[in-house]
Amino acid sequence: MTDLRLRPVRDDDLPEFYRHQRDPVAVRMAAFTAEDPDDRAEFAAHWQRVRSDPKIVTRTVTVDGAVVGYVAAFPVGERTEVSYWIDRAHWGRGHATAALDALLRELPQRPVHARAAKDNLGSLAVLRKCGFVVRGEDRGYAPGRGQEVEEYVLELPA
Repeated sequence: MTDLRLRPVRDDDLPEFYRHQRDPVAVRMAAFTAEDPDDRAEFAAHWQRVRSDPKIVTRTVTVDGAVVGYVAAFPVGERTEVSYWIDRAHWGRGHATAALDALLRELPQRPVHARAAKDNLGSLAVLRKCGFVVRGEDRGYAPGRGQEVEEYVLELPA
């Protein structure tokens, strides 16, 4: 049995997050990523903005004490959206589902929204296991693929 926990993001988590975001397989799967995953300055600026905004909830995901990713909830207009990133070495073990479920227990507001590329079957499975349902479709430019990508818009109802 693994010990998965969420905790506030610390400075010493960021090198691990940076390593995760540079994995080309994970970047392609996630699709909606940083414009340039290798741009360390933009990565640092992004996390500075995220961590200094009191409306954004971010948590480091640890498994047996090791950093395996993060989960986040953030405002998009009047909506709250969630996102997560789990290191590819830890895919397929239920960590994303457990981490997102734990984050959702912290959030009092409903509904909560999410987006995923239509072909990101792993992420769509995570969202469905956490109670999200598809409410629509969209299409947008995905830097992780260098092209427009079709995506599902999902909602965790009230």
